[in-house]
Order: sequence, then C-alpha cells, then structure tokens
Amino acid sequence: MARISGLELQDNWKVDFALTRVSGIGWTLSKKILAELKIPTTKRVSELSREEISKITAKMEEYPTEGELARKVRASIARLQTIGSYRGSRHSRNLPARGQRTRRNARTKRGKRKTIGAFKKEVLSKIKTADNKEGGK
Repeated sequence: MARISGLELQDNWKVDFALTRVSGIGWTLSKKILAELKIPTTKRVSELSREEISKITAKMEEYPTEGELARKVRASIARLQTIGSYRGSRHSRNLPARGQRTRRNARTKRGKRKTIGAFKKEVLSKIKTADNKEGGK
C-alpha cells in the first residue's frame, strides 16, 4: 500500500481513482496532476515506484487538501458571517445559502418535520381543564 497525503491507498486501485480518495482532489485535478508528471492513468498503485510516489506527493502539496482545505472553507464561512452578508446569515441559521427553495424541500438542512398546530391545541385544552378545576373549588 502506498501512503500519499496521510492516506493508505490500496494496491489494486488505478492511480487516477486512488488520488480522488484524498479530500480536495477530484477526477479533474487527479488527471491534471498525472498528466503533468507524465504518469499513465492506467497504472495501478502497486506499479508505482517510490520516485513516482514522491513526485505525486510533492505535486499535491501545491493544492489545499484534507485539514487545510477544511480550515479554508470554515474561515471563508466565518468571514461571510462577520461581514453580515446574506449568505453568512443563511449559514448561521443552518439554511440553504444558494437560493434553493425551503418551503417544500431542504429537509436535510432544516431537520425532521415539527408539527406546530396540534401542539398548541393540546396545551390550550390542558390550560382550560386546569382553569375549570380551580374555578369549581
């Protein structure tokens, strides 16, 4: 198993697919890195030499990946919130920030459905029964 960017990559994976397992590296960037280093995409991870692995690792250092990428995203969201932008307010309220509708969808962001009307009726009926009992005394 080759170790690239702190991840163990399985030997039977093709190199272009194996690089996509690193957070922040997608198919396009994976193929771009391999093209610049002149490594064929059909090669398996087990067929890579130590020299090629070190070249790939050095090339991937140029791009934000894993923890560095997560910090960058968190910092940009925090910046939007501090300047008081609309997108920042949507992030702080945990709602979709890119114009999606929320009336019918956005269940993953808004969470489980909460019934509002039935709860009020139950509370009102309990209050009325409590008042009737006190008034009867």
